[in-house]
Amino acid sequence: MPGSGQRKKAEFAPGLLLRLDLAPGVRFGPGKARLLELIESEGSISAAARAMKMSYRRAWLLIDEMDAAFCEPVVARSTGGRHGGGARLTPLGASLVEEYRRIESAALRDADGGIGRLRGLLRAARR
Repeated sequence: MPGSGQRKKAEFAPGLLLRLDLAPGVRFGPGKARLLELIESEGSISAAARAMKMSYRRAWLLIDEMDAAFCEPVVARSTGGRHGGGARLTPLGASLVEEYRRIESAALRDADGGIGRLRGLLRAARR
């Protein structure tokens, strides 16, 4: 049968992935920014990890990595219990995401024309 078992190709949108190397071994990029955004919106590390299809352990390790790198924690955690636990961004965590997204927007705005020019150099089948 034609088409059976074939998956539709995902739409491709040209863009820019920005990773900031802040110090030796200290990196912040789209994955960590998204994790922090989801923690804020979901109110939970486990829910944020599930939304990213990431293990809870991996999310926890990334948060610990950020907490160790910055001058104060980026996520405030409350342990479970009868009313359940939760997590939210600290003011530093919120500032970190906000500044990253500001830098990302400025970089994309500046790179937009160049990305289009480079795409123009691709073979037609890959555009």
